[in-house]
Amino acid sequence: MTQPTRPPAPVRLTAAHASLGGRPVLRGVDLTVAPGEVVALLGGNGSGKSTTVRSVIGAVPLTGGERELFGVPGARFRDWHRIGYVPQRTTAAGGVPATVREVVATGRLAQHGLLPFRRRDKAAVARALEAVGMLDRAGDGVADLSGGQQQRVLIARALVGEPELLIMDEPMAGVDLASQRVLADTLRRQVARGAAVLLVLHELGPLEPLIDRAVVLNEGRVRQDGPPAAPDHVHPHADRTQGLFA
Repeated sequence: MTQPTRPPAPVRLTAAHASLGGRPVLRGVDLTVAPGEVVALLGGNGSGKSTTVRSVIGAVPLTGGERELFGVPGARFRDWHRIGYVPQRTTAAGGVPATVREVVATGRLAQHGLLPFRRRDKAAVARALEAVGMLDRAGDGVADLSGGQQQRVLIARALVGEPELLIMDEPMAGVDLASQRVLADTLRRQVARGAAVLLVLHELGPLEPLIDRAVVLNEGRVRQDGPPAAPDHVHPHADRTQGLFA
């Protein structure tokens, strides 16, 4: 009997090296995220967590090693609608006056460019906003929202394309408890529908029950990779990783 073909990993970095401003940041990182898997990148400040996820999406070019997305070499990958990305804490509007609905709608551009929005696009925007508890603020200006609410808008923008891979860079940073709970519930629903998730975190917190693997970085290298054993936290200014793994 022919064995079913396993789908390719949404993310695969092999011996990845990267530099910022001529300074080496990643020094041979190996990272794989399997279909439907939730992986947390942990480590102290400057350990290379954000550079790793930015390398995954091509924002930071590799100076060595290999990158694959859904089995396709990174340089040839074009199906960006399959990936939803929430950057490190930033303002949702980027200084441009825009409503919540308009910002979230930009997340559909990867699917059909600047073509007129269709009914299903509008419905997808409404679903994404409802998922993060912001549908009632759809017509409000993003600049009028709190930091936690703006973060929810960025998450909705990443979700609106119903991505197969969701990448989030420190989504809990500076976010109030209510928004943390909304984020945890939102991720739980994404995992239930089969999406893979790659998270940069300083601590697992309320997301800990969702995490399949915790990958600890230190000075641009993977120090530990395995299932988390309910760690309380990884201090942002230290690299104390003892007790993280079963």
